[in-house]
Amino acid sequence: MRLRRAHSLTCYWHEDEFVVHPYLGGTPTALHPVAAEVLSAFDSWVEAAKATEELDHLTPDTVAEAVEALREAGALLVEDSDEAERDELAARTWETWAPEAPFFHYGTQIDAERLPADREQAREQARNDTADAAGPQHRVFTEYPEAERVLLPRVPAELDVPLGRALYARRTVRDFTGDPVPLATLAALLVTTFGPTDFIDSGRSALFRRTSPAGGSRQELDAYVGVLAVEGLSPGFYHYNLREHSLELVSPGLTRDEMTHLGTDQPWVGSVAFTVVLASVIDRMSSKYELPRSYRVSLLNAGHLGQTFALTATALGLGPLQTGAFYDEALARRIGLDNIGSIPVYLLGAGYAADEQPYAAPLAGLEAFRRTRLT
Repeated sequence: MRLRRAHSLTCYWHEDEFVVHPYLGGTPTALHPVAAEVLSAFDSWVEAAKATEELDHLTPDTVAEAVEALREAGALLVEDSDEAERDELAARTWETWAPEAPFFHYGTQIDAERLPADREQAREQARNDTADAAGPQHRVFTEYPEAERVLLPRVPAELDVPLGRALYARRTVRDFTGDPVPLATLAALLVTTFGPTDFIDSGRSALFRRTSPAGGSRQELDAYVGVLAVEGLSPGFYHYNLREHSLELVSPGLTRDEMTHLGTDQPWVGSVAFTVVLASVIDRMSSKYELPRSYRVSLLNAGHLGQTFALTATALGLGPLQTGAFYDEALARRIGLDNIGSIPVYLLGAGYAADEQPYAAPLAGLEAFRRTRLT
């Protein structure tokens, strides 16, 4: 019987223990660090006895114990087994993004065999989220009390455009006029997308809701506005203070060239009237939900807000833009975030769309469909 190290495998130190984590259906298992050396002997299909010969500086009993533990964890696979075939398929399918993306995806899955335990953990968290729960509460709002600020207009947004029209008119714009956007228009977009619509009693504390869904109403996403061309505002990065409906200047000065660079040198990122960086405040989510899968939910929440932002911008006569491509550390540093407890996860933007859109793809015609594999 020949064995091979699983392709879908990550090893790491956690709480002073060496953990072998075969994330495609295996079990995270704390082992002696010698297991890493044993795994190195199973890079390709090999008999255990042959691998033991290569590990001649270890005793046969040590190798045998490690092999048994690694097989039980799913880190060593048997040739021609269902697990080995699945591992090969996953390695081919995820090769472009490995190892980070498949580890995140499979490492945050809810295991059906663990579901009762996971469900009980969720129930326990719900029970703990009561008025007399111990431990610190997260801050509902982010504020910069010492920052200079601009109180925003409270003119209601004219959102009388039919939903169907906004849905079908929405397009990602990459060419903008450069004309400044009125402050009232920006204010209407911010309050409609990010402002509280009402407050609910979670049992332990008050939480707020937005026009977009959010897991557990944790509202962990803050909005930082990069102003390039907005009437009445100096260029720079501002935090949108939801409670006060104001913009707090957190990092003055911003040029189109700098914004373009922060957006991984995509030229259209610096041509908008303003950008909006969505930053996830980790403890707002983790203080309630302990499962790592909750980070997935935070990214989904960013997508919900991005769609609401795009539709609202369209209804207000603006062209929206969104991208996941930005220099994470540089953008966080420019805004003043530590990129640990508060991390950029999505970059939005808007401005007046130019009449000509050279970056826009043409509609597909016959030649395009001739080149297309539909099924």
